[in-house]
Amino acid sequence: MLYVSSVKMDPGVLYPYEQGTISITLGNSGNQSIGLSNPNILSTTVRIKGMDTWRTTSYIASGSTITYSFIISAEPPEGNHFALFSVEPKDGDVFHYPLLIPVDSTNIMASISDAPNVFPLAIEKTVNLSIINPRDGVIDNIHVTASGSGIKVSPSEKYISSLAAQSSLEVPFTVTPSQSSILTFHISYQSGDTDHSTDVILPLTLGNDKTAAVPIVNNVVLTTKGSYYDLTGDITNTGITDAKGLTVTVGSPAQATGTYAEYAIGSLSSDDAGSFEVTFTCQDLTSVPLVILWKDAVGNDYSVTKVLNLGAASGTGGNSSASRNSGSSNVGTSGYGGVSRTGGNMGGASLFYGSSGGGISSFYPVIAAGILVVAGIVLYFKRKWLVAKFKKQ
Repeated sequence: MLYVSSVKMDPGVLYPYEQGTISITLGNSGNQSIGLSNPNILSTTVRIKGMDTWRTTSYIASGSTITYSFIISAEPPEGNHFALFSVEPKDGDVFHYPLLIPVDSTNIMASISDAPNVFPLAIEKTVNLSIINPRDGVIDNIHVTASGSGIKVSPSEKYISSLAAQSSLEVPFTVTPSQSSILTFHISYQSGDTDHSTDVILPLTLGNDKTAAVPIVNNVVLTTKGSYYDLTGDITNTGITDAKGLTVTVGSPAQATGTYAEYAIGSLSSDDAGSFEVTFTCQDLTSVPLVILWKDAVGNDYSVTKVLNLGAASGTGGNSSASRNSGSSNVGTSGYGGVSRTGGNMGGASLFYGSSGGGISSFYPVIAAGILVVAGIVLYFKRKWLVAKFKKQ
């Protein structure tokens, strides 16, 4: 007895006019061999190439199978095309089997699923490319290449062997720009043996890294230690991401020296704070650069420099700047507050509001004492007068 064992089509869904292969496997469950001839696919919209292959009679033994493969193409419209497979047994009626051949012109969909709004100069950032297969058939040999002027992309190309029907995947790329540019992802793929392609364009605009750590300096205290100075304070990370391996030192004209020439705070999480202590020498305390260095999660180097005015009676003073060590991407501005000096011959001068000595305020205790003495004398004489008056009465 003749029966259909399996039907396979590659690709599973045809593009209009695209060539594909359909294979029909027949089995013989009877006790005798069956001679088969004139296999064919009957349809008004499905075309067969290479029919001469099956002009001879083929025999299928008892318990065996035979597979007929046809190269086909389908014409529009899109949708399910119905066809009929037929074969003529040597002894018996023509054998028919219905076929369903889907046709769809939908291409894969590709877009940027995750990318920064702006890209810091010479800093690595991750860009995710999303590839979606909305078709009912698998697509094969997906090849993605990335290119752009003044852009370093890793990897520069990516190969995906196949993407199942109604599924998607994320392809991450590391992008390091040296200028504003256009990044193009060229995606080629196959449906069967037919090549298809699409492009995704991503404009890269340079700007400050809005996700970078932002160290803010507070509670700075300067103390003299004989031949050098000791500077302590707090650093708070007000940025979005963590600062990895954060260290603090001073820059020229100050010279880091002593026990804490460079102070390591370590990892400083977003909204977290840590203390530091730096020892240094300097001829001019009105210009002491405090240098803060750290790395982001992928190892990019950052630094922030805050120029402190530590001179006596100096006011608020100091300018701040923020930069990345390799490249010139600014990451924000750090500040400091509550600065004071102690120790040595410096007394208790405030670095923001000047000296606390001198002026009329130094005579307040003497004036208060004089008022109390005068009040006491007045009360004494008034008491004597009252006593004398009562005695007369």
